[in-house]
Amino acid sequence: MSITEITPAEFLSRRNAGESLILLDVREDWEISVASVPAVVHIPMGQVVSRLSELDKTQEIVVLCRSGRRSFEVAKLLQSNGYQAINLAGGILAWSRDIDPSIPTY
Repeated sequence: MSITEITPAEFLSRRNAGESLILLDVREDWEISVASVPAVVHIPMGQVVSRLSELDKTQEIVVLCRSGRRSFEVAKLLQSNGYQAINLAGGILAWSRDIDPSIPTY
């Protein structure tokens, strides 16, 4: 199973072009309080399996974490359960570096 990855800039470009993409943030609550982006669905990684029913299988889901490692694993899990999942390469660190430097890194 191969997991598609997109950069934060590619994600924003697609969303701004009108594509209906869900941004799923799988970081812990404390991480969200340190650094966050708007318009996300927040389900911590450890809760994704028990909360799959909250996600829409008809929409592409872009998965976000701190650096891209956890989100890659969640994207694989989602794909194996019939979801259209994409990993956000570089996570919130790439978002801060490439899109919005006001977002703190940790």
